[in-house]
Amino acid sequence: MRIKLTSIMVDDQDKALKFYTEILGFQKKVEIPAGEYRWLTVVSPDEPNGTELVLEPNANPASKVYQKALFDQGIPLTALEVDDAQTEYERLQKLGVVFSMKPTKMGPATIAIFEDTCGNRIQIYQI
Repeated sequence: MRIKLTSIMVDDQDKALKFYTEILGFQKKVEIPAGEYRWLTVVSPDEPNGTELVLEPNANPASKVYQKALFDQGIPLTALEVDDAQTEYERLQKLGVVFSMKPTKMGPATIAIFEDTCGNRIQIYQI
């Protein structure tokens, strides 16, 4: 058993694709029309055949409530590993990314939290 796909809810697939590729640096892997939306995934350029992140349209009212509740409470929807949290924080800040938590040492990890422009808080972490 392996994890091959994981989803993140987004309020706009085009905006999400732009943010996750142009700002975060992921690469588009799959884009297939699926009715009103698309099956749209991105991957790390370091692992093009690795786990795919599905940019899932947030069209379900229940998921909208869940997404907003997490955001309002400051809870990240997911976490992304980085080699150097401080360097990544500085790079993303220069690109206009809004952080709700600067890099902070927490035990063996350093974490930071930012907004993805699509309704989510995302944590980056370095071990």
